[in-house]
Amino acid sequence: MRPRDNPPPRGFPEAEFAQRTEKAQAAMAEAGLDALLLTTEPELRYFSGFLTQFWQSPTRPWFLVVPAKGKPVAVIPTIGAGCMARTWIDDIRTWSSPQPDDDGISLLSQALAELAGKTGRIGLAKGKETHLRMPLSDFESLGWSLPGLAFEDATAILRGLRMVKSEREIEKIAHVCDVVSGAFGAAPELFAAGQSDIEAFRSFKIECLKRGVDDVSYLVGGAGQGGYGDIISPPSGRRLRAGDVLILDTGCLFDGYFCDFDRNFAIGRADDAVRRAYDVVWRATEAGLEAARPGATCAELFAAMQGVLGDGGPQGAGGNEVGRLGHGLGMQLTEWPSHTPWDRTLLEPGMVLTLEPGMTFAPGKVMVHEENIVVREEGAELLTRRAPPELPVI
Repeated sequence: MRPRDNPPPRGFPEAEFAQRTEKAQAAMAEAGLDALLLTTEPELRYFSGFLTQFWQSPTRPWFLVVPAKGKPVAVIPTIGAGCMARTWIDDIRTWSSPQPDDDGISLLSQALAELAGKTGRIGLAKGKETHLRMPLSDFESLGWSLPGLAFEDATAILRGLRMVKSEREIEKIAHVCDVVSGAFGAAPELFAAGQSDIEAFRSFKIECLKRGVDDVSYLVGGAGQGGYGDIISPPSGRRLRAGDVLILDTGCLFDGYFCDFDRNFAIGRADDAVRRAYDVVWRATEAGLEAARPGATCAELFAAMQGVLGDGGPQGAGGNEVGRLGHGLGMQLTEWPSHTPWDRTLLEPGMVLTLEPGMTFAPGKVMVHEENIVVREEGAELLTRRAPPELPVI
């Protein structure tokens, strides 16, 4: 891995995008698809390198077509032409948007007819954890304009490509994981009794930005006396006091790639039940680290962590209703696969994952722990700096 104080270069060489496209086209040929129609931010960025925060506006649709041969073709609003021109994409077709009567649909229809034929089979993400990101009425209009087209589910193709990261992708994720690990290491200077949870969150965000992340786009957590029960609500203004347990769970960005992990802290003191719960989830993560090897399934990874949680006491993980114990990580905060009893995805070298065991250890009290790893030939490699085996007390 690159030294911690030397961030990886931004962007990717054209060869990386060419390789991604070629792999997609090989899978398309096997599935009998004539083109892929991509409509969401991570899909467009994966094949083009088009990185912008302008996606936060829902006003304009954006399209990328991957043909059976050759480079992708961008069909985008004119406002994005300059940014797209700085990618490896050569064929950029634009229209003035927003255009209520025809917001790019005629232009997209022409591109699909040209690249796939009027009776082609077009791959589109239709499965779980996907969305269309264009008005349904516009998608219907597209079908009416080319009645011979067939839209097939290409989720498996996109999932298979994006689950296994290149070394350049892994390097970016490793860098942001390390930067944020350093920010968590500064906890004694950031958090204190008497501070409001709003102030704690703000201090942590500022620390992450100072250390070099591009954005703190996801930060949730909670605090409560003897443990917390809710970690997804915004901070309330409640002040930290002795006996509280504070958790912060963050997804920070570097060059469009996320980390996603949490850390727990006791304020002033921690009672025995809290310490035991922390020990259980820490050991469950150890079991996950040992189980995350090529050829294992996500279900087996879940079982390894769940086995430790189930031994954590009479309440154990039986009160855990979050549905999974971790997931994929990359251009999105959560990606495929999921660590669940039903996900039989085989782990492969290059997969970047979170390990996120959590348990209910008392009525209304939970303990959650999370680390980020990459699967290597020899097993799991930590991307985060491992949390201490005992609950830190501030």
